[in-house]
Amino acid sequence: MPVPKRKNSKSRRDKRHANKGMDVKTVAVCQTCQAPVSSHQVCKQCGYYKGQKVLRTKTDRMHERTQTRQADVAKREAIQTKGTAESEKSDKKADKK
Repeated sequence: MPVPKRKNSKSRRDKRHANKGMDVKTVAVCQTCQAPVSSHQVCKQCGYYKGQKVLRTKTDRMHERTQTRQADVAKREAIQTKGTAESEKSDKKADKK
């Protein structure tokens, strides 16, 4: 039967037994989205803590990004239609001369 080469120190022994008294953390539920959350922590799903928005989440940033992109596309289309309308007017003036 194998025998240990050296004696384990008391600190090593105690490190091994240090986690015996730990309890499992209780999991709370987010008030807004009902996602599981550790108590006294911000919800990572919706970014709320105690009913107040605290964090900008990934979905919030994505939503803002799509809105700004849609606004930019609308501006470009408005400029293009305005430019084509002006070119049509100039074409009509050139045809009259």
